[in-house]
Amino acid sequence: MRFTLNCEGTETLGKILGESLPTGTFLALSGDLGGGKTTFTKALAQGLGFSGEVTSPTFNLLHIYEGGRAPLYHFDLYRIKNPEELMDIGFEEYVESDGITAAEWAEYAGEALPERRIELHFEKAGETERTVEILPVQCELGAELERRLMELQ
Repeated sequence: MRFTLNCEGTETLGKILGESLPTGTFLALSGDLGGGKTTFTKALAQGLGFSGEVTSPTFNLLHIYEGGRAPLYHFDLYRIKNPEELMDIGFEEYVESDGITAAEWAEYAGEALPERRIELHFEKAGETERTVEILPVQCELGAELERRLMELQ
């Protein structure tokens, strides 16, 4: 699925996924700097029911947001030097947990990415628009979620 969305549409996409995804889902976010990954993740947290502030975990690598229907494990992998570093911080434990994991700059994780994941690639498509491509890898979105996503177009 591929969408061209403004900021509000990117937020709607995040909220829909936050409301709909089963626990244990891993979201691999990639794309341009300023492409909408953090905006999406803030809305994902809202869709999960988290009401606090959501920020990019650039300097900590991980922020955990609790208080919704499931915890959100928000990684920013931009600063990792190699996928082995992820094992040192317990990445696999979060991926296999009962929460939702969203990893910005997921392309830096290499082989550490789980086999079952949903990849979201963000690209700038103008001053206020972004193109978001959603690719389920070894998993399915489900008919109801796909229907809700199609309403974004």
